[in-house]
Amino acid sequence: MDKIKIYSRKTKKFLYEKILGEKFLFFLYKKNKTSKFFLNLISKFPLFSYIYGFIHKLKISKYKIRPFIKKFEIDEKEFEKKVNKFKSFNDFFIRKLKPDAREINKNEDILTFPCDGKFLAFEKIDEINSFYIKGEKFNLLSFLKDEKLSNKYKDGSMLLCRLAPYDYHRFHFPTECIPQEAKLINGYLFSVNPSALMTNVHILCENKRMITTLKTKNFKDILFVEIGATNVGAIKQSYFLNKEYKKGEEKGYFELGGSSIALIFEKDTIILDEDLIKYTKQNIEIQSLMGNRFAKLKNNIKI
Repeated sequence: MDKIKIYSRKTKKFLYEKILGEKFLFFLYKKNKTSKFFLNLISKFPLFSYIYGFIHKLKISKYKIRPFIKKFEIDEKEFEKKVNKFKSFNDFFIRKLKPDAREINKNEDILTFPCDGKFLAFEKIDEINSFYIKGEKFNLLSFLKDEKLSNKYKDGSMLLCRLAPYDYHRFHFPTECIPQEAKLINGYLFSVNPSALMTNVHILCENKRMITTLKTKNFKDILFVEIGATNVGAIKQSYFLNKEYKKGEEKGYFELGGSSIALIFEKDTIILDEDLIKYTKQNIEIQSLMGNRFAKLKNNIKI
């Protein structure tokens, strides 16, 4: 498996990502019959992920926490509670952070990353096919399963967020909004690791996902899509309907495993940050934190 090169906004340096289960992923995405059999067994039958999730909710799993923190150099000073207070590995995985652990850009004309992770940005949604060039083409209608929504956003922009297993796995609102009811689209649980997506970007249209429309004052309607992946037991929503939320407030969280989020914007609504556009065109993800800016309102358009 090729090493994944990313650009850190914090250090302004390139680095190579540490991958959990790298050898196993390499085996799964080899192009042979044996790998394909096990890939389909793990990804298309949720029982595997459910068992994995159940095991990591057991008390004994908490002994994996310290080695995991050390291996991936996670800053435990940010945690809301001390490491020895976590009841299981899953309890650690869905950890909350201290209120001041992430700085939120408060400018109302600025959009902020909804999570910690690695990011790609596409000024036009069909540009995603120039990044994931080896598989089937990305199809917005297949992704949203809604013709009306697909027509509304087909010429819009997209931010694609990838959360590695070691990332903070709660996700937050990118701007002030009133979220609508989340719509579940059942699907498989393929890995969202770039090596897997490079093989077939259509994975995004096959995996389990939830779609929420965010009603905003400045940015029209934003689609917030959580995408499950291998070993993700569940996508949990923690917000309430008909309530207005501030930028940076929690929307929900993923249980276990890697996962992704897609934010989709209507045409001519936002201007994506230059570094995101630059590195996406070079097939390089940007690593950043929840609360950092990624786009601004285009031409100060107000709703």
